[in-house]
Amino acid sequence: MDTVVGSSSKPCGPLTDYRIPDYILRPDAQRVLLDHAPPCPVLVFINSGSGGQLGSSLIKTYRELLGEAQVFDVSEEAPDKVLHRLNVNLEKLKMEGDILAVQIWRTLRIIVAGGDGTASWLLGVVSDLKLSHPPPIATVPLGTGNNLPFSFGWGKKNPCTDQESVKSFLGLVRHAKEMKIDSWHIMLRMRATKEGPCDPIAPLELPHSLHAFHRVSSSDSLNMEGYHTFRGGFWNYFSMGMDAEISYGFHSERKKNPEKFKNQLTNQGTYAKVGLKQGWFCASLSHPSSRNIAQLASVKIMKRAGSHWQELNIHHSIRSIVCLNLPSFSGGLNPWGTPGTRKVEERELTAPFVDDRLIEVVGFRDAWHGLVLLAPNGHGTRLAQAQRIRFEFHKGAAEHTFMRIDGEPWKQPLPKDDDTVVVEISHLGQVTMLANEPCKSKSVHDDQSSHAQHSGHGNNDDDKDSMEDEDEWEDGRRKFGAADTFKIPDEVDIAHLS
Repeated sequence: MDTVVGSSSKPCGPLTDYRIPDYILRPDAQRVLLDHAPPCPVLVFINSGSGGQLGSSLIKTYRELLGEAQVFDVSEEAPDKVLHRLNVNLEKLKMEGDILAVQIWRTLRIIVAGGDGTASWLLGVVSDLKLSHPPPIATVPLGTGNNLPFSFGWGKKNPCTDQESVKSFLGLVRHAKEMKIDSWHIMLRMRATKEGPCDPIAPLELPHSLHAFHRVSSSDSLNMEGYHTFRGGFWNYFSMGMDAEISYGFHSERKKNPEKFKNQLTNQGTYAKVGLKQGWFCASLSHPSSRNIAQLASVKIMKRAGSHWQELNIHHSIRSIVCLNLPSFSGGLNPWGTPGTRKVEERELTAPFVDDRLIEVVGFRDAWHGLVLLAPNGHGTRLAQAQRIRFEFHKGAAEHTFMRIDGEPWKQPLPKDDDTVVVEISHLGQVTMLANEPCKSKSVHDDQSSHAQHSGHGNNDDDKDSMEDEDEWEDGRRKFGAADTFKIPDEVDIAHLS
């Protein structure tokens, strides 16, 4: 357990600065008069099932500091119901001329504590409600990977839960900057399976269901006769293949034996064991090529809205593909890296900005290829940047594959006849996050000097060390482990890699 890593302390100030009057949260409460609105009102959503016993402990501390009414356990009351009820009450108060309600709604901030799935759930709720002024969201790392909190400067280690630590976090939230990030719509279309489930499995944190996917209604424009169509959203990544299968094995094991998954370090160790058991460190020997991406699906991309679909050629050895929105994957690693000058000019690749309406598409061959991310300038096989990507699965040797969005996996049946399973990802608006310093995520609106640094201009190191092409990767595999070519960066804590 730790405080937010790398953050300079910010003054919390009086706790009244964060408290919301009960009558705004509960319509039946008695109205009160205040001299001024709290400068940083917060709503707190915590997953009591995350982080072993930490979730429950954090709920207790926040309620001691802020009161019961504005701290919610998402396992007891869904965030969409809470925010809908609050929005209806605020609109009613605004129509009655309540200035305090207007001021609170304009300055409201949300804190969500849980795994990446819980954080994505809140982002989805805020997006779905289409609020006139969506509140920005700060994330507390209570999961295993914690990619969302790490991307925005909130750390990746599980936090302390004492009052002083929570007060310190409130101070950081108060002074955090707002940052827009892209939202991505995902559509899955398939014929109804005759046997076995096709829905994503609900992870332990979200026992009610995986929020990100909903089967569309018969009146939905995406609905097609004879097919089941699912739609949802994600903010961190969609992945398919090797990494998703490991994640599915981990979630299935945790669902069967929840008592064995009580802390972050144990979870990460189990995650690594699952990968070893499944043979992903010797994938060319233990996994048939029929499960490689190129043999499973044809892939098309649309680089810009309104342009034409283009075939994306994927090397036959790629076993995992990741569509990445944020610069953090698998516990803080950056699969895209920073393209050097040659890549920028020859392939029109850019640094991974979180609000550029582009998603980065990266491939991996096996677990050893993934470990290259630990090396300086290490990255996966950069395949494309696009606004839309489409996977079409036809009948083949494999009966199923594995997929996941924002850490939540499922086992996807593949066509047995002449049917086609389609997964299509497209840009759909933006949401607002709260970012703490130092923040790994970069915006296209950052100053130009940052752009020059992150786009690789004037920096040829990446060109020199790149392992992107097949020959370069094979050369890198032979040298892997040598002191000069593989050195873990100082900021990477290998004990906490998932």
